[in-house]
Amino acid sequence: MEYSLLIIATPFLLFLFLGLAGMKMKPFVAGIIGTLGMGLCAVLAYMLAYQYFFGIGKIGGEWVGQIPFNIEWLRFTDKLHIDLGILIDPISVMMLVVITTVSLMVHLYSLGYMKGEKGFQRYYAFLSLFSFSMLGLVVATNIFQMYIFWELVGVSSYSLIGFYYTKPSAVAASKKAFIVTRFADLGFLIGILILSYYTGTFDFGLLTASHADLVTTSMAGGTFMGLSIATWALALIFMGGAGKSAMFPLHIWLPDAMEGPTPVSALIHAATMVVAGVYLVARLFPVYFFAAPDVLEMIAFVGAFTALFSAIIAITQTDIKRVLAFSTISQIAYMMVALGVSEYGDHNGLGYMSSLFHLFTHAFFKALLFLGAGSVIHAVHNNEMSHMGNLRKFMPVTHITFLIACLAIAGIWPFSGFFSKDEILAAAFHNHSVIFWTLWVVAGLTAFYMFRLYYRIFWNGNKQYNEHHQPHESPWSMAVPLIILAVFSVFSGFIPFADFISSDNIPFHTHIDGFVASLSIGVAVLGIGVATVLYLKDNKKPVEIAQSLGGFYKAALHKFYLDEVWMWVTQTVIFRYICEPVKWFDRHIVDGAMNGLAWSTQKISASVKGLQSGQVQFYAWIFVFGSIVIAALVLFL
Repeated sequence: MEYSLLIIATPFLLFLFLGLAGMKMKPFVAGIIGTLGMGLCAVLAYMLAYQYFFGIGKIGGEWVGQIPFNIEWLRFTDKLHIDLGILIDPISVMMLVVITTVSLMVHLYSLGYMKGEKGFQRYYAFLSLFSFSMLGLVVATNIFQMYIFWELVGVSSYSLIGFYYTKPSAVAASKKAFIVTRFADLGFLIGILILSYYTGTFDFGLLTASHADLVTTSMAGGTFMGLSIATWALALIFMGGAGKSAMFPLHIWLPDAMEGPTPVSALIHAATMVVAGVYLVARLFPVYFFAAPDVLEMIAFVGAFTALFSAIIAITQTDIKRVLAFSTISQIAYMMVALGVSEYGDHNGLGYMSSLFHLFTHAFFKALLFLGAGSVIHAVHNNEMSHMGNLRKFMPVTHITFLIACLAIAGIWPFSGFFSKDEILAAAFHNHSVIFWTLWVVAGLTAFYMFRLYYRIFWNGNKQYNEHHQPHESPWSMAVPLIILAVFSVFSGFIPFADFISSDNIPFHTHIDGFVASLSIGVAVLGIGVATVLYLKDNKKPVEIAQSLGGFYKAALHKFYLDEVWMWVTQTVIFRYICEPVKWFDRHIVDGAMNGLAWSTQKISASVKGLQSGQVQFYAWIFVFGSIVIAALVLFL
């Protein structure tokens, strides 16, 4: 399995090559090189998955992690050291397949979508850096290696969101994403330092082994402000995951990230940046469950609220990419909830398995939704739904594939989203009734806002297009990824996921809970039905309903003014009451002390510099005067 190193190294080498030599070649050639390189990574990832899951991965009925490559980078003590390596286990292999597949589709799709764009070569170089960062993150053998690649993901996403650097809104969006996630990552880093200080290790294997005994014993008895040290450490680590996965209230960067190219949105929202937080909690799940179950409960409630909150906002948005952005927040929150309500081992770990199952299926249908939206934008040159309608007649491939993705995310059988979402609802149903009914409502809202989007783009047929600039189907380089992702969106739900992924690495079998499934499909059909009545044909009912909701609709349309609240917190609280005192202290105390020291030194130097004036007469006078004084002292004493 040593070739797994090539999966990580290839995109890094592509980044260096395209970044340094890309401008010296034709744009299309740079795109082909980047796409072929990612194709190689995808092939190797599939080979690795086959070799692991159908060959050497299972020993004695249990999936066993393997480390084909590892080197020591920094050593602090005998136990505490930072390694750089590759961990091959069920969830890392699954993530390698997801990341390389979606990234390959985005690379191929971008050949058509980004054609003619200035900076085409730079775009492919940044795509390679992004892929390298995420691949390095998911195979990390220790939490500090994960943190290194975690920050690389932030840097590369900053570069891609701000790709159109001459556009002020894109620059602002990239800075917003970078700064918000840096605040969260500060908590992540503090949590890592606390955890490693008490346990003496960064290694995932040691941290999660034997029911996380190392963490529970090393942190036993320690408290701060009424909470255990383990609770503080793991809550701060989750803070980093909440920032990357856009959980409330750190979600504000994600909708604005739509300012980047649409294929970038597909990459960020489908398989890479936003699921990093889910992967982090899943990787440390035994630690959370045995050492800090209260943090796991908090994760469940934060996820449930975020799912409902973002689904309500998605209903009101008119920019198709922003609808999908809030949909992503809601679906990632679903995954967080599943981890939060999960237990450990066998069927008790249904939530853990369903969370990663939904991560797997969601990657494909959400990438399909974003690339389908890009195809529509490419055709009509606008993001607003008011400029669309009746496009099914002009874009049949995009129409059918987009419909498949909508059915999948709505949870309609037999599409992939039904299977993974049903398992999440079943896990919540058997563990926490309030959370279950919250997710059930969100499932109905999801079906509603997705088919509101679908009907307003492809039906609602009063829209007239200029006969000289009629919309047309996208070129093959964009259509082929849509078809491939549509196939994944239909069939990936039939994978017996529990045979490969479980909380304790022991396979188990699942079945569809008929009662939960009927509730899930029922509310999804209800949501689709309401959307059909309101949006299949143009009518005044949506406007009338919006007006009847008054201030609530307006608040949802403006994202409940969370951006304004954060701006007030930033400018009034942080800048005025934190930054201003710090600035005063720096200017008057730190700079004042340094300036005072320099002034004192200058004055003392000026007063004594005459002693070395170079005048012989002055030296002779000092010599005679000194001799007289010494003689007098000797005589007197």
